[in-house]
Amino acid sequence: MSLDHKAILKAYPECASVDDGTGAIKANGTKIELVQSAIDAARATLDDEAAAIAYQGQRKAEYPSIEDQLDDIYHNGIDAWKATIKVTKDKYPKP
Repeated sequence: MSLDHKAILKAYPECASVDDGTGAIKANGTKIELVQSAIDAARATLDDEAAAIAYQGQRKAEYPSIEDQLDDIYHNGIDAWKATIKVTKDKYPKP
């Protein structure tokens, strides 16, 4: 049995540890009775949170380096730089 550790920790804040063999355990050693619907809801929340910030990493990977951006500003001006950056912002919009 493979448990969704992150979703369990999200659904059960009192959980101190999660083990695929023994389940979820509180800090005092008592076992937590897991409810799949609570885990599923927590997984959906985690997925929504990840999707809400995914654009940041995607943009960062595509933006030119700071050096190249400064060079672009120096040689082509702020408006040209804004146009360059806007392409990436449009490709990966904020949700």
